[in-house]
Amino acid sequence: MNLFNNFDLTKNPRADILSGFTVALALVPEAIAFAFVAGVEPLVGLYAAFFVGIITAIFGGRSGMISGATGAMAVVMVSLVAIHGVQYLFAAILLTGIIQIIAGLLRLGKFIHLVPSAVMLGFVNGLAIVIFLSQLGQFKSNNGSSSSHSESSHSALDVVFNGNWMIGSQLFIMLLLTFATMAIIFIFPRIPKIGKIIPAPLLSILILSGLVIGFNINTPTVGDLASVSGGFPTFHIPEVPFNFETLYIILPFSLTLAGIGLIESLLTLTLIDEITETQGNSNKECVGQGLSNLTCGFFSAMGGCAMIGQSMINISSGGRGRLSGITAALALLSLILFISGWIEMIPIAALTGIMMMVVIGTFAWTSFKILGKIPKEDAFIIILVTGVTVVQDLAIAVIVGVIVSALVYSWKSSRVIRISIENQSSEDEKIYKLHGSVFFGSVNNLKTLIKPSNDKEKIVTLDCSDAWLWDQSAIEAIKTLTEKYNKVGKILKIKNLGPYSLRVVTKANKVFNINLVK
Repeated sequence: MNLFNNFDLTKNPRADILSGFTVALALVPEAIAFAFVAGVEPLVGLYAAFFVGIITAIFGGRSGMISGATGAMAVVMVSLVAIHGVQYLFAAILLTGIIQIIAGLLRLGKFIHLVPSAVMLGFVNGLAIVIFLSQLGQFKSNNGSSSSHSESSHSALDVVFNGNWMIGSQLFIMLLLTFATMAIIFIFPRIPKIGKIIPAPLLSILILSGLVIGFNINTPTVGDLASVSGGFPTFHIPEVPFNFETLYIILPFSLTLAGIGLIESLLTLTLIDEITETQGNSNKECVGQGLSNLTCGFFSAMGGCAMIGQSMINISSGGRGRLSGITAALALLSLILFISGWIEMIPIAALTGIMMMVVIGTFAWTSFKILGKIPKEDAFIIILVTGVTVVQDLAIAVIVGVIVSALVYSWKSSRVIRISIENQSSEDEKIYKLHGSVFFGSVNNLKTLIKPSNDKEKIVTLDCSDAWLWDQSAIEAIKTLTEKYNKVGKILKIKNLGPYSLRVVTKANKVFNINLVK
């Protein structure tokens, strides 16, 4: 796999660079908050945002997509850190990267295309709601690990029930500044000529920061979350025993983290593909994500995956090339190294307003219109995936959605099977034509449609030119029918099998005695 195939660095350097700076500013509070969720120091999350961001921007399968430390992975890490310590987390992240690289090399990323449209809609809506709920945590006093997130639950709804909301003038100022940010982002791009000079989200940060500093407005800033000052990350081998006991501890976490990271990344990739009408490479993205997490494991960072919110900020700000992601990562590192004091002065309300506009742009509002016009099963899946994403997490929601979709498809396919009687070639032979798919879900229907006791002819031929035999259950059903006809002194012949069905039956016929005819 050539990691530099179709390396789309940039087609619009100015747009990518400005968008990258905007994303970098939005990454700071998110990385800090997710570090609190995982139970690690803020710099562990910030370093993760840098490494995951720059490596996936260079080696990943989707230009314009932003990756960094994420909440979906952070909630899995918290118990490992609490029980075994942060060094075991770094070892788990290292193993996570190896698993993701193997998945990419085995080309498992292509299976993301099996995710149905209904699941994608539920994923988008659920993620928009999760982003919205996460931003509600900024409207609480003493923002931090205890106020915005729960360490004991994965539910995004926890922020609603944890209390400690701002009151009085503090809440009023926070709301006012947040809505002012949203207004700037909404209005500025619609101003002719001027709207394309600078990304609206970046402009809103500059304006709000100027107002807060200039008028000495008392409102939470990035510095109230934690200090973002730090040095350049250094190479560090996780300080854990390299034995099977350590592997036994970290493997379940690594498998879970790898799965969650790839699911969220590939679904985000698919979403951006649709928005930009371009095509990403899912297998290459798996390798890119794996390389980034492998690097995080060696540089004391918490790892991560694609970030839907920041990716949407990037796309809406004009970022399309890999330069936007590279710029965001390098700018974030520069903020940590050189101008952390200035960044800590940015009001949280400005970043919250940006994320609220992301929520509005991300949510599939058309889903309200189509719910009553699509099959009720698909409508149920959309609502189910949305709900599970909010109350549990993304990975479980997608898995549940795919399983339910597969069961619905199997049920529907099992009902679409029938037979018709063709013209008899002689008095001793009857020809049935089978229509539909024969598999584990439809074999019972097949058995009710064809019964030896109903046929007086000595030879019964089953024409499968309009049918497909998909699995072992189908072969077993044909074998059972053959044996039943034999018991009553009749012969069942099978003809006109398609290439796949013929291959399956021919292979099984070394054990089963099915009468195949041309």
